[in-house]
Amino acid sequence: MRREKRAFTTEFRVQVAQRVLGGESVSKLQDELAINRSVLYRWRDQYRKHGAAGLDWPDGRPPGIPVPAETPKPDIGEEVALRRHIANLDRKIRQQRMQLDYFKRAFKRVKDPDQPKGDTSAQRLAVDPGNSAAGTGS
Repeated sequence: MRREKRAFTTEFRVQVAQRVLGGESVSKLQDELAINRSVLYRWRDQYRKHGAAGLDWPDGRPPGIPVPAETPKPDIGEEVALRRHIANLDRKIRQQRMQLDYFKRAFKRVKDPDQPKGDTSAQRLAVDPGNSAAGTGS
């Protein structure tokens, strides 16, 4: 469940920071105000360092955190992008082939339940006439 974003006034932040510095329990304040502990500690630390001015910022992102849209993406050529796309498609084809082979084998086992499940050493000994352990006595 996502909470709606709330905007707090500078005065409110200052009062909360002063309550934390005054010795009130952060857990109690968290429950009372429905504000994350990390936010309460951040407000306390900003108030401790810069006073009320440290808690006076405009709504939105905290200062110093870049907006994702402002982060420039590296310019890749069209050919490089197409090669990456082809590589992804090849990877997907290989994965689908492996899945198809798996389901073909599973279908064969379901279709013919009398087919041996695996090759045991006893079956190999009985089939291999050149093996001296098969009971030829030579």
